[in-house]
Amino acid sequence: MHQTSLRSIGAIVTGMITIIILSIVTDKLLESFGLFPVVENETFIPWMLVVALVYRCIYAVAGGYVTARLAPGQPIKHAIILGIIGIVLSMIGTIVGWNQSAHWYPIALVITSLPCTWLGGRLKPISNPGSSAA
Repeated sequence: MHQTSLRSIGAIVTGMITIIILSIVTDKLLESFGLFPVVENETFIPWMLVVALVYRCIYAVAGGYVTARLAPGQPIKHAIILGIIGIVLSMIGTIVGWNQSAHWYPIALVITSLPCTWLGGRLKPISNPGSSAA
């Protein structure tokens, strides 16, 4: 496989890992502080789902940024690919966990995946080879 292809795959996988790790760590911290119920006892109330949606969106932006930053070229394209993967995974999660929370929550995760990773990709400064750092 071409080195650029490997770097592209690595950038996208690293963005995914960033989102997943940040989400899991935050979930576990909120559970350990007693702010969220343990997953097995799922009794999420709307404010908990709003909080989870907000931090997951922030983490998707961070994942898009990481992906764009590591991409060998076309950083926005890489962030969009990450967002499309996020849509697919969120759709699977929506189908599998349809009765685990209010239905708006998994749908919101599907809808926000691509815009958040795209935004993260847009946050990466575009390098200008002709300019010098001040």
